[in-house]
Amino acid sequence: MINRRKVVQGMGAGVGLFAMPSIVRAQELRKIRMGFGIKSVNPIIINILISEGLGYTKEEGLQFTPLALGTNSNAQIAVDKGDTEFAVGTPSFQFPLFAKGQLPPIVNFYEYTYPYKWDVAVKPDSAVQKYEDLKGKKIGVSDLGTTDYPVTRAVLQNIGVDPDKDVQWLAVGAGVTAGVALQRGVIDALAYFDTGFGQIDAAGIGMRMLPRPKNIPLIGGLFLSAKEGFLKENRKVAVGFGRAVNKASEFLLANPEAGARVFLKMYPETAPRGASEADAVKSVLLAAQRRIPLYRPPYENTKMGFIREDELLTDAKFQGLDIKNIKPLYTNEFIDEINDYDHGKIIEQAKSYKT
Repeated sequence: MINRRKVVQGMGAGVGLFAMPSIVRAQELRKIRMGFGIKSVNPIIINILISEGLGYTKEEGLQFTPLALGTNSNAQIAVDKGDTEFAVGTPSFQFPLFAKGQLPPIVNFYEYTYPYKWDVAVKPDSAVQKYEDLKGKKIGVSDLGTTDYPVTRAVLQNIGVDPDKDVQWLAVGAGVTAGVALQRGVIDALAYFDTGFGQIDAAGIGMRMLPRPKNIPLIGGLFLSAKEGFLKENRKVAVGFGRAVNKASEFLLANPEAGARVFLKMYPETAPRGASEADAVKSVLLAAQRRIPLYRPPYENTKMGFIREDELLTDAKFQGLDIKNIKPLYTNEFIDEINDYDHGKIIEQAKSYKT
């Protein structure tokens, strides 16, 4: 059976501070924190989390602590105030603020998950067959402060469904809770992202994905972001963190099961209650399997982590924003250095990994 332990709480009321398993001497390692728009640890960020468990952050002289801040906007606020060094960068939250001149000087410097990762699911016997059929329906999202809400709104708007007048939105919670809301008919459809649907799959809740509209472009990448000033003053830290995430991503691509075992070793409390080790690993894999392929760029001859300007401009256009100069929002200055390591060695380590 999987042993369970409590997640340490910190960083103010309502903010979960994930306990790290490694015992290190603080004076040897630079402590870094990254804010995420989630309420609790889960496989959605497995390629970032296991960089610590595999020792990749330590190799860069870093000790990493992730912070669950509830929403992506909270993550942006935390990095702006200096409560964290890094935050998840999401176009659906950054771009509207940037277009209004209201976004702090936050820069995306590494794309850790490439698009596209959102879908809409209905019950297997639902009469809803396509996105256009969602008119007059109740659509559930995990939270109004997470990416599934604004991205799905944009998709509907682009196919002629008014996201304000034609549908009703309900925040139904994350993971299995969202699946149960769909199963019980509280909502007619669930708009969610890949790893969230994986958690619902793992719980055995039946659902059917609606076919994506044909005009959905490659949008919705997720990024490591930091204040512009921090990146200028702490280049080595940013490169080291990016390289650790890059290595963990290669590890997962080479051996997803090994990555799941590392994740569970770090966070045994995330295993389903009473699950055997094999079932716990299976639950993580079901949650992460849709996300892992998205670590690799969907573009030819592109290094992992590289940010394409045309992807960002397309994302802005898809959101209905007139942003002519997107350059202040991103940099590829660190990508070559981040990828400067023996990738084959990491892949071999993953393939030969033993618990």
